[in-house]
Amino acid sequence: MLIRPYIQSDQGAVIQLWQECGLLRPWNDPQKDIARKLTVQPELFLVGVVDANIIASIMAGYDGHRGWINYLAVSPDHRRLGHGENLVRHVERLRAAAGCPKSNLQVRTTNHDAITFYQRIGYVQDDAISLGKRMIADEPV
Repeated sequence: MLIRPYIQSDQGAVIQLWQECGLLRPWNDPQKDIARKLTVQPELFLVGVVDANIIASIMAGYDGHRGWINYLAVSPDHRRLGHGENLVRHVERLRAAAGCPKSNLQVRTTNHDAITFYQRIGYVQDDAISLGKRMIADEPV
């Protein structure tokens, strides 16, 4: 798998990948999520390519205190081949070079496969809860 930065022409394939992987929710517009990401650390929005096809993605960030992972997706046909771990490790190296001391992520409690994956590669459950607040009035809750 070749790991490279996201480019605008990837949008359709990336959104389709997210749909296949069950990452989309009615309250998250993937086109808006992509547009927002491209304004902040676009170099941390990566795709994995095999035979000219996008088979994986990761959207990451670093705010100077913590790093975050969002939209990690691997096509169901390409799972259990190390692609997800390769993407995560690639992002971890990029952020470590920037001085990032810790990586955080959120996983839905019903996504047991993702929880198992992250635990297998060294992530542990923090003694914290996730709180959220919608900041854009026209966005559905």
